[in-house]
Amino acid sequence: MTLLEASKNLKETIIKHRRYLHQHAEVHDNLPITTAYVMAQLKAMGYDPKEISKSGIVALAGNKKPGKVFLLRADMDALPMLEEAEVPFKSQTPNMHACGHDFHTSMLLGAAQLLKDHEDEIEGTVKLMFQPAEETLSGAKAMIEAGVLENPKVDAAAMIHVASGVKMPAGALIIPGAGVSMASADWFEIKITGKGCHGAMPHNGVDPLNVLSHVHLALQEIIAREVPPGEKLALTIGQMHGGNTSNVIPSDAYMTGTLRTIDDDTRAFVKTRMTEISTAVATAFRASAEVVFTHGCPCMANDATLRKQIVEYNTALLGNHAVIDMDKLPKQEAGMGSEDFSYISEKVPSVMMALVANAASGELYPIHHPKVVFNEDALAIGSAVYANTAIQWLKNNS
Repeated sequence: MTLLEASKNLKETIIKHRRYLHQHAEVHDNLPITTAYVMAQLKAMGYDPKEISKSGIVALAGNKKPGKVFLLRADMDALPMLEEAEVPFKSQTPNMHACGHDFHTSMLLGAAQLLKDHEDEIEGTVKLMFQPAEETLSGAKAMIEAGVLENPKVDAAAMIHVASGVKMPAGALIIPGAGVSMASADWFEIKITGKGCHGAMPHNGVDPLNVLSHVHLALQEIIAREVPPGEKLALTIGQMHGGNTSNVIPSDAYMTGTLRTIDDDTRAFVKTRMTEISTAVATAFRASAEVVFTHGCPCMANDATLRKQIVEYNTALLGNHAVIDMDKLPKQEAGMGSEDFSYISEKVPSVMMALVANAASGELYPIHHPKVVFNEDALAIGSAVYANTAIQWLKNNS
């Protein structure tokens, strides 16, 4: 029996995992229900899982034969948004797995069972990494700091992310090209401090809302005039806040946003200019500005050698029709989305794969949409790809 056939035999169990996690969606690294469930399932399979950071779980498969260590990663957190998709297992919390992390976790649980069932075939060790806080781009870094890449030391790594809203058949496995495939990200907050006063006497104060508006417009000058026209970057203001009523000028106001780039020099330059422009504009209007970059991640880069091997292993598993090798297509530009698995890719050869899971109904809602529905037929394929990638890599790189 092939791994794919074995995985399809586990389909109902994997779906059960997915629906439970979907109904109990949790955010950031506050995942008590999710963590308890994953730990319990791994222990039931015969694993000895460890929570090495808050909601960050690690378990080892194999480790019976000498060899290298391959890491498989799944993220577990949801988004703080209400689900609008009408499914019988709709989220029971104010959160939603609109990015498919319930899929990722369930697929890795399925892979964990496959690896346990084929443990004698593992020529080395497979490290299972169940990660919190991907949406806040902090979980991978926390787990690295907690030692996820050590004891035993990881030699290579891979992850799968489901895709929706793309015009490709469900179950297709997309292997992005070598090099940078996703942008870096920097979340920031800009706080303007002015002087509050009565709305009828604005001359007695310094209006931070007015300053905030000018800073917002001035930041667009970076893209329009300071970065080469061909350079890819996205500078987005996602929220602006200040004041509590109509007839009072507040003392302060703030906005938050994200900066995404695919070049490290551009990233550093834009961050410097954002601070310079914000403080200078605020000073011109008799206010002050503080720019804080709260968290983020580097660019996601796919290792050329590893991705070529992964294409080979999974083409043999799924067939030529089911694997899309992006290096064989016209050159694709890096996506402007971000993925904190990039912290892993900085340390060891890594590859991010995408698994198409468009809804069976044919509706092409994208990820992060409140009505997105993922095709559960893709779950068993993802579990098989996870297990197959690790087993074959260890076998061929011993």
